[in-house]
Amino acid sequence: MEASFKMSVFLSVFLCFAAATISSTWADFDVIGEQPLSKIAIHKTLLAFSDSASIGAYPSILGAKAEDTQWVTVNLVSPDPSVDDWVGVFSPAKFDSSTCPPVDDPKEQKPYICSSPVKYKYANYSNSNYSKTGKATLKFQLINQRGDFLFALFSGGLSSPKLVAVSNSISFANPKAPLYPRLAQGKSWDEMTVTWTSGYDISEAIPFVEWGLKGDHKMQSPAGTLTFYRNDMCGSPARTVGWRDPGFIHTSFLKNLWPNFEYTYRIGHLLLNGSYIWGKPYSFKSSPYPGQDSLQRVIIFGDMGKAERDGSNEYSDYQPGSLNTTDQLIRDLSNIDIVFHIGDLTYSNGYLSQWDQFTAQVEPITSTVPYMIGSGNHERDWPNSGSFYDTTDSGGECGVPAETMFYVPAENRAKFWYSTDYGMFHFCIADSEHDWREGSEQYRFIEQCLASVDRQKQPWLIFAAHRVLGYSSDYWYGQEGSFEEPMGRESLQKLWQKYKVDIAFYGHVHNYERTCPIYQNQCVNTEKLHYSGTVNGTIHVVVGGAGSHLSKFSEVIPNWSLYRDYDFGFVKMTAFNHSSLLFEYKKSRDGEVYDSFTITRDYKDVLACVHDGCEATTLAS
Repeated sequence: MEASFKMSVFLSVFLCFAAATISSTWADFDVIGEQPLSKIAIHKTLLAFSDSASIGAYPSILGAKAEDTQWVTVNLVSPDPSVDDWVGVFSPAKFDSSTCPPVDDPKEQKPYICSSPVKYKYANYSNSNYSKTGKATLKFQLINQRGDFLFALFSGGLSSPKLVAVSNSISFANPKAPLYPRLAQGKSWDEMTVTWTSGYDISEAIPFVEWGLKGDHKMQSPAGTLTFYRNDMCGSPARTVGWRDPGFIHTSFLKNLWPNFEYTYRIGHLLLNGSYIWGKPYSFKSSPYPGQDSLQRVIIFGDMGKAERDGSNEYSDYQPGSLNTTDQLIRDLSNIDIVFHIGDLTYSNGYLSQWDQFTAQVEPITSTVPYMIGSGNHERDWPNSGSFYDTTDSGGECGVPAETMFYVPAENRAKFWYSTDYGMFHFCIADSEHDWREGSEQYRFIEQCLASVDRQKQPWLIFAAHRVLGYSSDYWYGQEGSFEEPMGRESLQKLWQKYKVDIAFYGHVHNYERTCPIYQNQCVNTEKLHYSGTVNGTIHVVVGGAGSHLSKFSEVIPNWSLYRDYDFGFVKMTAFNHSSLLFEYKKSRDGEVYDSFTITRDYKDVLACVHDGCEATTLAS
């Protein structure tokens, strides 16, 4: 008995050590894609103003025609040019020591600049002769971020910045304007939520959505307002140089929608003087009734991140595929009904300005179809903050911006697991940054979610999580030996099998991989392209190649791995009816299909007995 107890304790300690080791390995691996803004030692800035240096920006007023983005031209002159001179874009424009929080030690010198720029470019980015002439012209694309902007010329590179010159400030005509609407399904199938960002507190204006059936009478629904503060962040840089006021986040609940109807809407604010501030007009199609037989198209991917169309911030190729994925989805938007982004959304890593940049980038998508998100390590993980992994991957955000900026129909948005229905699909979205193992609160949710679906009405049962809780032949998982997140599938595979999950999706690993229908490391179906009748196991898909730097595969190819692709891409599922599903993997660079399969079956095939997935029977008559 005592020996058994000691062995149990040893195994528990070993598993925890293994998880910590692998988490550390992953954290080291992610350095390949270091957040570009983190390279700037902005707190070390020295003043080196020169009367001969100048920098100017125009136009001075942006968004005169209600645009929420505009190109700005910056002209600069330096008497002592160098290849490592760079221009930072600061917002708000006032960024000297007067804006710095108090230092803990009164003997410690307060830095001159204590906030990171929202983006930057090297002075020679489009001017190869800059180091000879000392003259350059740069173009930046700015978005409305609730503040004015100032451009600053630095010498000394990113590690030892010296402030040489500052520009005039520029601003959008209405920096507080309501922007970047984000649709998400509510807790009921006939409810759509609209979340957006503005500079208006409820003491200044009342937020609402004006909406209705296309061409019909419009109604108004109120919105709730949230925000968060510097002291809500768990650590640096989110709490220090990466902090930027997020503005106010508003969410309205549009209820009692008719299934499959087109609605139009616009976000707005009623000012205290009785006037209105309006966003742009948008439209969406409401969700089908659960079980409704109609064409239903789902996009799913992870780890997209954001990128800059003006070329700034991209010297580390942090998310080189992000814009391609975004643009492919926008091109095909009329053929998409709902999107799932399963973690690692912005890779802001504690630089809060990047959340605005991301919501602006995906706005054509999120304003038109429900954009359902999952929680990843770069949203949630921080030591001693309740995350399952004790890494610093969130840059001190510890989940706060993600759970505020986007709505998910979770009972507790700090615990990012939830279920949602879309017609013939039932989705169980897990949160891999909280404990999922048997006996945990989340494990009970997962089983309840899988058990609750009526497969006659919703035959297509989908599981998703950020980390690979199933199967992946990624290089690091291969080094670890089990081709999974440590402790990943040990608890969950019996649930997938018992409740006959069709497909399980994961991000975290930045590539694409599809397995055979599998159970306990064994393929349970020999087919590869067309599955008919009883499938016998769950197909596991890694789809974390939507944008961030790619992850290499193990040289060992397990027999369960049917297709691997070291490229950027996403998955599209199309349910034609209750019996037919098409799965397609598309590359982001061209939108073409590179891997696909179909499932064709009847309800009786879903009910059929499979290994470890049989209902109890009796011989009684």
